[in-house]
Amino acid sequence: MNAPRDGRRWIATLPFAWLIIFFALPFLIVVKLSFSQPTDTRPPYKPVFDATAGVSQWFEAFKDFTFEAYANLFSDSLYLASYVSSLKVAAIATLIALLIGYPIAYAMAHAPRRWQPALVALAIAPFWTSFLIRVYAWVMILKDEGLLNTALLSLGVISEPLKIYATQTAVIIGVVYSYLPFMILPIYAALEKQDRTLVEAAMDLGASPMRAFWSVTAPLSRRGVIAGCLLVFIPATGEFVIPDLLGSSQVLMIGSTLWEEFFTARNWPGAAAVAVILLLALIVPLAIYEKLQMKGQEGR
Repeated sequence: MNAPRDGRRWIATLPFAWLIIFFALPFLIVVKLSFSQPTDTRPPYKPVFDATAGVSQWFEAFKDFTFEAYANLFSDSLYLASYVSSLKVAAIATLIALLIGYPIAYAMAHAPRRWQPALVALAIAPFWTSFLIRVYAWVMILKDEGLLNTALLSLGVISEPLKIYATQTAVIIGVVYSYLPFMILPIYAALEKQDRTLVEAAMDLGASPMRAFWSVTAPLSRRGVIAGCLLVFIPATGEFVIPDLLGSSQVLMIGSTLWEEFFTARNWPGAAAVAVILLLALIVPLAIYEKLQMKGQEGR
């Protein structure tokens, strides 16, 4: 009698075990590293805590913890500028992805049933190719002598090449293109489940199509919109590959700053502190969203 229940319990523990092994433990290692002192040795930091040591030595190790990495983080304007720039790029890209993705998801959800699987496949088709190749393709498109400028010059639309490559605009274009499917699919899932008779009822009561959309469709798709925005905003904030290939040294992103600290400056404690603050900043909106979700379910 207890075998099925025990089986379900083991299955339920698998996701938690996965999170503990591949998220919680690595994060604790990064946190520990952020309290270390940078050195010129290998590895380039002085360990201050040994997990294999006895409990009595653990308390002694806490005395050697240093907040130097975090102090430098808040005193150096470069880090603040990188955080602000990353949040700005991620926010703009998320808004543009929403403005593009919502109409696409709406059209997919209202297409004939037999077409919807093919439309979903087209939405995720970019993932069938390498992420790096797709970003490199935009390099070839946006460069001064790239496909876009060549076409516009040939048509006489512009008289000189547009300066898009190696700018923040190019980074935003790359982020929107790369993460647009993450915006489309959650919104499509929310719209596809809606009861269309609700919109018909609103229109029968005198609402215009636009009024019916804002009064019925938009509120019911809110969860899909929030999920899509989080799926775009969170990875875009810490993006490294796109700014490295489409941006320049003038385009500050926290992912690039973290890379420089880790591999160029070899300041592992500083890079770990950057990663910890970034992760904590991204967990906050997730926690708020989860709390609102739980309140919404309790209110039903």
